[in-house]
Amino acid sequence: MTKKVKRVIISSVCLVVAVGLFFGGKAFIDTTRYRKIISGIEIRTPNFIQIQDGTFNGFFNAIFVSADVDVTIENHTITEIVINEHYFGRNSAVDAEAVIVDVVDSQSLEVDTVSGATNSSLVILKAIQLALESGIN
Repeated sequence: MTKKVKRVIISSVCLVVAVGLFFGGKAFIDTTRYRKIISGIEIRTPNFIQIQDGTFNGFFNAIFVSADVDVTIENHTITEIVINEHYFGRNSAVDAEAVIVDVVDSQSLEVDTVSGATNSSLVILKAIQLALESGIN
């Protein structure tokens, strides 16, 4: 094996290791940020009396999970919630979208999260909260 071939092999290995460390570090940092965002989510139901009639948009991004929703209010009551976009990493998180039925039925954001899709449920609920808060006079 010539010196040139050895240099190419060593350079290639170093490049692969450097790229692996970069992406591994980024994944670690993103995961840490994601966990911090999720653990910091507080869900509060706004006072519906303060919310004007209309359709309001809410968006919440937690790095690996995000939700964009439209919430329609009529006579201080949630009449409809539409999920415009729900980004999630696993297929099971689509089950979290069922949480909107509980919100409309109970007229509250203090509902149970969907088992197996807890983080996704929290992100959807936070997006709904932000939509409702944007409709406050």
